[in-house]
Amino acid sequence: MKIKYELLKTEKNTKARHGILHTNHGSYETPMFMPVGTLANVKTLVPEELKKEGSAVILSNTYHLWLRPGEDIVSKAGGLHKFMNYDGPILTDSGGFQVFSLAKPKDISEDGVKFKSHIDGSTLFLTPEKSIEIQNKLDSDIAMSFDECPPASASYKYMKNSIERTLRWAKRGKDAHNNENQSLFGIVQGGAYKDLREFSAKETVKLKFDGYSIGGVANDGESKEDMYNAIDYSIPFLPEDKPRYLMGVGEPIDILEGVERGVDMFDCVLPTRIARHGNAFTRSGKINLKNAKYKEDFTPIEDTCDCYTCKNYTKAYIRHLLTSKEQLSGRLLSIHNIRFLIKLTEDIRKAIDEDNFIEFKENFIKNYGVKNEK
Repeated sequence: MKIKYELLKTEKNTKARHGILHTNHGSYETPMFMPVGTLANVKTLVPEELKKEGSAVILSNTYHLWLRPGEDIVSKAGGLHKFMNYDGPILTDSGGFQVFSLAKPKDISEDGVKFKSHIDGSTLFLTPEKSIEIQNKLDSDIAMSFDECPPASASYKYMKNSIERTLRWAKRGKDAHNNENQSLFGIVQGGAYKDLREFSAKETVKLKFDGYSIGGVANDGESKEDMYNAIDYSIPFLPEDKPRYLMGVGEPIDILEGVERGVDMFDCVLPTRIARHGNAFTRSGKINLKNAKYKEDFTPIEDTCDCYTCKNYTKAYIRHLLTSKEQLSGRLLSIHNIRFLIKLTEDIRKAIDEDNFIEFKENFIKNYGVKNEK
């Protein structure tokens, strides 16, 4: 079946929504945070660990899986779920973000994008049809349209031409999509330009996708204000009975700001990336467990956290692993950081149900500013 979104409640003071996403691999509540498993693996973790910490949808990357091991290998294995042994829902991105970070402007044409492989430098060409073909074979629950992801600094003229081409690509991709059990999301672009965001949202909705994403945010050089404006400019034109996904956003405060504006789904590599550098989310802000003050700190990362790491290990032990360059440090911190963001969305859903989201958000932000260690 295609995914279905069920709206349970809209918070009375904001646009925040509590809903359920029904998929072929279970039904899960939103707002949700989705861990990123770029190469069919959330770095260092096994599926059982993810499920134990409350994961629902996880992401994999079309571009990377196209290059290694190849979509045909995954298909022969029985699809991405069987290949990586994850029995929850999976979303595959289109590869657009990676492709455009590798491509030069002159290599973007109406047909698609020419670029060099980051692995061996060979010349590749990706089209909307090819992106969809790869995702059909990967057999994820949700596929993403192939879009251009322009830099935040792009001029109005460039952005206008870009979103018009992205719309043409979206239609081509939708026409090429032939996996009846896989849903397809459209992507709204337009940078920080209000009229372009509105135009992109309205025209994308006309194509009747199964869900809608707000893209082109969290880019280098983009201010927080521009990110929040992009959401504000897009959300009013997206249907209430379809899920809304803010791509590439995982900072706790950004999740809160997105939820307040009506976003249902978030993803980011942040929790595992900062874990590899010794950083952990806490309700008081990020802490760096490499710091000497944790050498004899025999308390968990956070007393109130219910993750596996906090139930079993101390800051002193994790610091020892970090200074000894033991890989277990990254695993334990990844578990905690992913659980932190998933638990945040669980608490958000409760606040929505109780119509006190603003109070919850203000209290969280006030406490989160206490620490932010380097």
